[in-house]
Amino acid sequence: MKVTFLGTGTSQGVPFIGCPCAVCNSANPKDKRLRCSVWIETPEASIVIDSGPDFRYQMLRAGVRRLDAIVFTHGHKDHVAGLDDIRPYNYFDKKPVGVYATEETQQALRREFSYIFTNPTYPGIPQITMNTIAAGQSFSINGLEITPIKLLHYELEVLGFRIGDFTYITDANYIAPEELLKVKGSKAMTLNALRHEAHVSHFTLAEAIEVAKDARAQDVYFTHISHQLGLHKEVEATLPQGMHLAYDGLVLEF
Repeated sequence: MKVTFLGTGTSQGVPFIGCPCAVCNSANPKDKRLRCSVWIETPEASIVIDSGPDFRYQMLRAGVRRLDAIVFTHGHKDHVAGLDDIRPYNYFDKKPVGVYATEETQQALRREFSYIFTNPTYPGIPQITMNTIAAGQSFSINGLEITPIKLLHYELEVLGFRIGDFTYITDANYIAPEELLKVKGSKAMTLNALRHEAHVSHFTLAEAIEVAKDARAQDVYFTHISHQLGLHKEVEATLPQGMHLAYDGLVLEF
C-alpha cells in the first residue's frame, strides 16, 4: 500500500492570503500546504480521503490517473468542495466514482452539489455511487478494508480511518479511549496539529503529541497545519522521536 499526502494545510491553506509572516513567505516547499487530503493506492484500489478546494490541482500534481472512490471524513467545505472535479474520471473510466460518507455528510454533499442529485440528471454532471458509512462498521473498497474511527470536531462527529497499517485522523479535538484502541498497532498515524495556541475544534501541537503517545503508533505524521504553527524545519527539529510534520508530496509505503 502506498500513501501520498496530497495536502497538509488548514482550511485556508498555507500561505494564508495576504499574510506577511515568515511561514507564508518561506521559500521551503514544505511550507506550502494545500488543503488536507491523502491518496491511498494498492494494486486493486485507488482512493482519496476528502476532496477539498484544491482537489483538481492535487490530482494533476500527484498524477492520479485512476480513482475508484472518495471517502469523506465530514462535510465541511475544505473537505468536500472539489467533488465536481471527478468528471474526468467518469469520462475516462466510463463509470461513476464511489462516494463513502455518513448520512450527515451526505446531507452536506446534497446541499453543496444539488445538481448531482437531480432527476432527470443533467448531461455532464459528476457521476457518483453513494455508499453509507454506518456507525462502528468497517467497509471494503475493492478488497481494501477500512475501519471508521469516531472523533469530535468541537460538537460535530467526524471520522478518521484505519486502513491496514495506516491511520488517518484530521479535524479532531477529542478521541474517546475506545476509539483510540482502533489506532494501536498502526505503523503510521496521521493526526491534526493546527497550531500552538488552544483552538475550539482542533488539537494543538502539544495536545496532538500527547494523543500520539497514547496511540503508540510506530511513526506519527502531523497534518492540518496552519501558518501559525511555525516554519516546517524549525518545528520538525523540536518533535519527539518518531514524530514528524507531514508535508505535501510525502509518500509512505507499506
